[in-house]
Amino acid sequence: MKDWNYLLSDIVAKRWKDPSTGRSAVVPFETIFLSENLDGQEADLVSPLNLGKRLAIVSDTNTIDAMAGRIARSLRSIATIDEIVLPAEDLGCDESTIENVQKLTRYADGVVAVGSGVISDLCKHATYLDGRPFVTFGTAASMNGYAASTASVTLKNGFKTSVPSHAPRGIFLDLSISAAAPNYLSAAGLGDCLCRSTAQIDWWASHRLFDTFYSSTPYILQENDEHEMLSSAAGLARGDVKAVGHLHRVLTLCGLGVCFTGVSNHGSMGEHQVSHWIDMFAGKFHPGSLHGQQVGIASIVIARLQQKILAMETLPEFNPLKIDDDAILRRYGNEIGKYCIAECRKKAFDSDGAKNFNRKLQELWPTLRCELKNFAVRPDEMEAALKASGGPIDADGLGLDRKIFRDSIKYAREIRGRWSFLDLADDLSILDQFLEEEGL
Repeated sequence: MKDWNYLLSDIVAKRWKDPSTGRSAVVPFETIFLSENLDGQEADLVSPLNLGKRLAIVSDTNTIDAMAGRIARSLRSIATIDEIVLPAEDLGCDESTIENVQKLTRYADGVVAVGSGVISDLCKHATYLDGRPFVTFGTAASMNGYAASTASVTLKNGFKTSVPSHAPRGIFLDLSISAAAPNYLSAAGLGDCLCRSTAQIDWWASHRLFDTFYSSTPYILQENDEHEMLSSAAGLARGDVKAVGHLHRVLTLCGLGVCFTGVSNHGSMGEHQVSHWIDMFAGKFHPGSLHGQQVGIASIVIARLQQKILAMETLPEFNPLKIDDDAILRRYGNEIGKYCIAECRKKAFDSDGAKNFNRKLQELWPTLRCELKNFAVRPDEMEAALKASGGPIDADGLGLDRKIFRDSIKYAREIRGRWSFLDLADDLSILDQFLEEEGL
């Protein structure tokens, strides 16, 4: 049987050293454990973590039957159990739902989250606000946030952002449960992983051009697993346990990258901005798609954009876009618009800055494009893996209006201060032409 915890256990135990610093990660978890079947082990896994004598098990109407019911039965041998079951339909991680989770779990010493992205983030932030410990039993390989110390929260003004939270004391992943989950969840998880190459290209280019922080450590963690994950993508469509195991490893290792760097740039750049833009501004045209599904199709399009730019031996003249405050306010309204203007200004150039940057870009480009090509995964390879997994590969397959998708690519740069190839393409005046070529 494959050792699914290889490297993961060494990182948590601080035996694995960051090759760039020689230091172990500051890991907030006491344990991360993947197994092909956890049934009957739940109490033994949770008991050493000292969550308290009264535990709230938080699930939804989908995960109560899949896993939460059996966990409740097992944990009654070590604690008093409150079972909290949230309605799965239209369940989101927003401020009002977080407040509700705080109320529903207020008598518990600790919380056991049983679910995937939304349940994990709800419990993560609610317990962070209350100062209580929690653990997570994942039910799907749908995203890389189980190990993150941040939560993706939609604020009351409609803006979706990552907010400081805390990590679970333990992460437990039953691969048979994740393999039995609806196929689209695993395909979404693969979509979330496809951004490795696009994010690395964005992050390294930002580092070289603006001297921003960069670390290769998150990519070293994943490099031996990415190929197996991509080559076994078709197994995700069949509910193959080993294929789901390879996916869960990459998702978890990606999340652990934050423990070494303190930032999420290695797995969240331009493609994630596109997904967040869709969630915030698609409104009634939002097809109800998952974050990972959106990241997947965005990663493929951005990979093609990056490929187009990297094929250029010389670049057009760099003409940074002037921030149009009125247009941004019309697009997003007063409150969110002001936030977006502030984010845009973090990347703005004055006339001298633009001249200096253009000179640096032109001088560095022959070397930089060669460096960036080493990080790339071919767009057709990404598309083939996502298609094999059963996931949508474009906006049509996602059920997303093409104009909404076009706008998300065009304007995603406005919602976050991180510089990416979306900024570069727009400032080189080639983004609009690229979108036309893409049929958007």
